[in-house]
Amino acid sequence: MSMTPNKVKIGLVGLGGIGGHHLHYLQAMDSIELVGVCDVDRAKADKAAADAGSTAYYDYRELFERSGLEAVIIAVPHYDHTPISEAAFRQGLHVMTEKPLAVHINDAQKTIDAYEEAKRRNPALVFGIMFQERTLPFYARIKQIVSSGELGRLTRTTWIHTKWFRSQAYYDGGGWRATWAGEGGGILTNQCPHTLDMYQWLVGVPSVISGHAHIGKYRHIEVEDEVTAYFEHDNGMIGHLIVTTAESPGTNRLEIIGELGKLVYENEKLMLYRNRKSMLEYGLETKERFGGVEYTEEEIQVNTDAPSGHHVVTGLFVKAVQNGGGELIAHGTEGIKGLTIANGIMLSSFNKQTIDVPFSGDEFEAKLRELIASSRYVKKVVQADEGDIAASFPG
Repeated sequence: MSMTPNKVKIGLVGLGGIGGHHLHYLQAMDSIELVGVCDVDRAKADKAAADAGSTAYYDYRELFERSGLEAVIIAVPHYDHTPISEAAFRQGLHVMTEKPLAVHINDAQKTIDAYEEAKRRNPALVFGIMFQERTLPFYARIKQIVSSGELGRLTRTTWIHTKWFRSQAYYDGGGWRATWAGEGGGILTNQCPHTLDMYQWLVGVPSVISGHAHIGKYRHIEVEDEVTAYFEHDNGMIGHLIVTTAESPGTNRLEIIGELGKLVYENEKLMLYRNRKSMLEYGLETKERFGGVEYTEEEIQVNTDAPSGHHVVTGLFVKAVQNGGGELIAHGTEGIKGLTIANGIMLSSFNKQTIDVPFSGDEFEAKLRELIASSRYVKKVVQADEGDIAASFPG
């Protein structure tokens, strides 16, 4: 007779928009006990604790020391991800952190180092990052096809992802938002960690980055709201990324091209074009001057009812804690990969030159500190409708 695993004692740090979303689904999870909720806003912490039947804390250190938690979900402003994660690992806690892992790769490496040190003391320590878009059925299916090698040698990946519309009211709705000191960046730091993680998850981290970031082009902010980037990969593949928070209606179109065909995802539809033979071989061998390789096309059927979202990521995290290890949607250490792309794009744009990967994080961190020190931006904060947090995750 199998025994029911003990409930995992979890604490939640950060009760803003995304923290509130975590709080909502955590209350419905039978596998956890929410032993504490924490926010520097005492009224917010008190209300969340009352709603969830938990205990309010106003300092994460008190939560760690007094609540008896085993694991923590971190959903705080970006710069705080690193020190809170480090403190959690020193306490021997299992950690699930929101994206991004950190603002810059130096802090990301500090977090990873803290995890590795803690893991030496407890090899069963679990570290996850909230890349819930990996669970979305279309992306999961694309990953299967690309990983199978069905497309052959990859030659190009182009992603136009502009379904990230954010109004001025959104940016004015929080004192930390869209500032170098508070958020550490704009669309690449806030909205696109998911896009950049998905890019590297599907086709890898590029070896060369050329980035063009426009600062406050469409909104009154001091960070980037429109980015275009060009990538080169060691396998010869090139990549493109176009993102902005200003377009409406926006576009989410992903093309992955290989010698044996291509995948196109757009408007909740996934098309697979299969070449009769390698387009690279055909291009060298054919006597025809024009035309192309014969191909077939198929709409790939995807089970859109499959479970997806934050609760799926957290559910697997909890199982791994209960079982002393196991499958995660995304291991926390993977967070540095997409962050490398983000930092590389911005460094390339700042310096107006191509960046080779890997690169030193010191130069980007120094530039960020310079931007913070020289900022003359006056942040306007107004009360705005919180809106539906689910609407901030476009398909």
